[in-house]
Amino acid sequence: MVKAPLRLLAPAAALVLLSAAGCGGLLGSARAADPGLEQTTLNVAVVPAIDSAGFFVALHQGLFARQGLTINYTPAISSDTVINQQVAGQYDITAGNYVSYIQHVAFDHQPLRIIAEGSVMESGSQAIYTMPHSKIKTLGGLQGHVLGINAPGNINYLLAAAVLTQNGISLRRVRFPGRPIPFPAMAGELAAGKIDAAALPEPFATAAEEQYGAVELADLNQGATQNFPILGYVATRSWVAAHPRTLRAFLAALEQGQEIADTSRSAVEQAMESLKGPQDGQVPPIVAAVMALDSYPIGVDQARLQRVPDVMYEFGLLRSRFDIAQMLGPG
Repeated sequence: MVKAPLRLLAPAAALVLLSAAGCGGLLGSARAADPGLEQTTLNVAVVPAIDSAGFFVALHQGLFARQGLTINYTPAISSDTVINQQVAGQYDITAGNYVSYIQHVAFDHQPLRIIAEGSVMESGSQAIYTMPHSKIKTLGGLQGHVLGINAPGNINYLLAAAVLTQNGISLRRVRFPGRPIPFPAMAGELAAGKIDAAALPEPFATAAEEQYGAVELADLNQGATQNFPILGYVATRSWVAAHPRTLRAFLAALEQGQEIADTSRSAVEQAMESLKGPQDGQVPPIVAAVMALDSYPIGVDQARLQRVPDVMYEFGLLRSRFDIAQMLGPG
């Protein structure tokens, strides 16, 4: 697997960030907590994967606490379930794949707003895997076989569909499971022969290599989905309108976490290793040391995010073109 290179800063800036990462996040003390926060305890559901590294760094280093926030973190396993629970008021902020959020806005008209970007795919961070004894040695060899994805019609499917199509392979000739396969279970299903190949993100990809000897068939970071936006942070529009100071505090901590994650691999490894258990996203040191990383942007880039609904429309996940601007907004 090709591992994502560490993004570099100017020496002085890098020194400040690395010092902060090594000292429990000194960056967090740069801004005092706002005494006028509308809400100080937030229920936050986040995908327990490397796409959420900026959040986990901020959580591990106490950056949210320095903004006066207590974070009740829940691992987001099912995007559809979590989004519906958020609209119902169970979660204040969630982080997950853009495809699912866009589908909920486009089809169900749910009032969701993207408040921050979380991750952009880099080489090695998402790929298709087979077992070493498999007869499938090329993407063409997937024809007539089952390619495991974690849910029908989500971003995992979209990335795989784009790469297959761009390599001249008809999606009608590749079989996709009609059931969700949770990422933690997918490598086991691959090893047991229940599926013939698996589309896996990090850290599940490296874990599959380490535990079962899975081998990479194709990197999904190519063509129309190269450097593709994967995960974002979302709140309902009503929550954003009612909690402007709380939102600013959350974003201030998250941006610090994003910047550290983008420049200090050791900070990401420490944060992911420190989580309570595998269900929360905890990564063993042997996996953390070699897993590929994404890039972790700050703020919201409308042009970059527009790529997601455009590719969704191209591959039939949207019935009409979708303007991502309707999920953004002032402030």
